[in-house]
Amino acid sequence: MSTKLRILVPVKRVIDASLKPRINKAQTGVETKGVKFSINPFDDIAVEEAAKIKAAHKGAVEKLHAVSIGGTKSQDVLRIALAKGFDTSTLVDVGEQEVEPLQVSKILQKVVEKDNFNLVILGKQAIDDDSNQTGQMLAGLLNWPQATNASEVIIEGDSVTVTKEIDGGAETVKAKLPLIITTDLRLNEPKFVTLPKMMKAKKKPIETLKPEDLGVSVEQRLKVLKLEEPPVRKAGIKVKDVDELVARIKELI
Repeated sequence: MSTKLRILVPVKRVIDASLKPRINKAQTGVETKGVKFSINPFDDIAVEEAAKIKAAHKGAVEKLHAVSIGGTKSQDVLRIALAKGFDTSTLVDVGEQEVEPLQVSKILQKVVEKDNFNLVILGKQAIDDDSNQTGQMLAGLLNWPQATNASEVIIEGDSVTVTKEIDGGAETVKAKLPLIITTDLRLNEPKFVTLPKMMKAKKKPIETLKPEDLGVSVEQRLKVLKLEEPPVRKAGIKVKDVDELVARIKELI
């Protein structure tokens, strides 16, 4: 491989995927007090894929770096990446403020330009807001090619081939570095991080920056007016045969 890979993987701390979110009393978002947080599942897949690339292309990966945009507790998800073999990590500390996808993309753009990364692998979406916008916006800001919803990634020299599932089959795209890749569920299955590896990761330093250090404003432009639970689904109706089914349908029309 003629070009050394410098890989950036953004990770987000979100409410654990096994929990059912509850709307807060103000109806402005989900309740975050007293609930378990974990790494965003799609980001965990991105971390695993980057670690696999480093293992498969020994000597070709110059740097494997994780970045998280959040509060101090977001260091937890950075430790997971460090435990999986990442070289370095950065926390862009925004406190408790919610950061919108465009602002996240602008911060990541500055991080990419600051350390000359040539491959960004990130989850296709975060499970808290389900925006599915950051990767695409980042590609636009950097003017890089993008391959979204990846289910397979193959790196050969300076070229990257990415396959993604589409209705009725699969689509394969190929591009030269630099490149943005967003990950889907079928790309890999993240391995469990052992306690000894996590303990070692806790000793590794984490660079801490503020958005203003990167020249980015995180002033919110969007406002949530109200968040409501979806209506409860009505119970289904059992029918004895096709004739009764047809009759029921006619009643509803």
